[in-house]
Amino acid sequence: MQGSVIEAGREPSATTGPDERPAYPPGPPSATVDTVVRGFVDTLLRHRDELHGVLTRVATAQAANDELFRSLRALAGAPWEVLRNAPRRLTRLATFLPSNNLLYSYVLFGVIPSLYTDEVRIRPSARVAPAAMAVHEILGPHLSGLGGGRVLMEPVSQRQFLADCARSDAVVFAGQPDNGRTVAAQLPGDALLLAFGSGPNPLVVGPEADTDAVCRTVLTARLYNSGQDCLCTDIVFVHRSLVREVVPRLTAALAEVGVGDRRDPATRVAPLVYPDAVQEAAAFLTAHREFTVGGGRVDLARRVVEPTLLHLPWQDAFHPPEFFSPVVLTMEYSDPAQITRWLHSAEESARGMYVSVFGEPALAGRTRVATSVVCEERVTFDVEDGNRPFGGYGPLSGSVHRHGTATGRPLLLSAEAGTGTRP
Repeated sequence: MQGSVIEAGREPSATTGPDERPAYPPGPPSATVDTVVRGFVDTLLRHRDELHGVLTRVATAQAANDELFRSLRALAGAPWEVLRNAPRRLTRLATFLPSNNLLYSYVLFGVIPSLYTDEVRIRPSARVAPAAMAVHEILGPHLSGLGGGRVLMEPVSQRQFLADCARSDAVVFAGQPDNGRTVAAQLPGDALLLAFGSGPNPLVVGPEADTDAVCRTVLTARLYNSGQDCLCTDIVFVHRSLVREVVPRLTAALAEVGVGDRRDPATRVAPLVYPDAVQEAAAFLTAHREFTVGGGRVDLARRVVEPTLLHLPWQDAFHPPEFFSPVVLTMEYSDPAQITRWLHSAEESARGMYVSVFGEPALAGRTRVATSVVCEERVTFDVEDGNRPFGGYGPLSGSVHRHGTATGRPLLLSAEAGTGTRP
């Protein structure tokens, strides 16, 4: 099953060689876009139960449901996205599929680009290749005949896939920045690389925040898919006037969150998918044991990290890791200038993605702080939109590589491939 290659869509033109990049008019006819989108939406809905069963191999049932709905929303917005950005026709796109959000990523980096690309080649993450291949085997054959480009997926080595990348007009990479730079070094100068990264996505609980609402919001933003998502909040800044109220509430709420079977619709936290995430959480909790307020137990054999809360005093030089586990980390602040200074630090300017702000007047009405995009009274999951640029301006959170330069900015392939919309 893993070694198979499923092809969907039309064959490349017989008059064009594999390495040639012919000029095409901007975008496909809207009728073709509408046909592909309607057909794929119908396919996804007809196979939703089968897809849900595959997704819950690596995600909680709650996250899998959300992923299905987000995929449908992105598909519904695809005709508008293509019309708005008018991407030029691409001969080939190479996509490194991330290891989470398998269906949603397949739609964003495979199906929607196939509306303006002759051939999309996808390499699944080795961590979850069987589940990714299962998604493709359910959906891939149904793309055939709808009028979009051909979509292929094969779990080849990264070295093998780099050869495909070098022959592609554009490459989508999701992973560690160092690996993204390695990919960029293998590409011809005129190739377009979108390197998606991650950031800490801090959440600010200001003195005017509604504590009931914000505590629910913190748990929602931190525990999505057991914390295994790049949009999860890795640090919560709590104003000192609310610490004695917010920290006990969060501790009590986390104590009620058990660890269950990810297929159970009631489960918020399940055993983690990645062994290294469990090991890294265990190491962090051991090193910061004196700051643990609730939880803190880790079972390496079962890949279980107990929902945990740590509370730290303000530390200018502290920069949280990407936990990818159900760890809630709060830090007390007394002056919003501390947060502004922290976001302007070299470390956070490099990985600036989003910052969510609740009840902090000093940060209200701003669109950016340093390289982080401000989400006012919203969290990252509220603002993420598959048809719009994703992320912030920190080069480690996401960057565009072309002609030997790299620029950190929110990313959307159709916008970057647009006719005259980007340099």
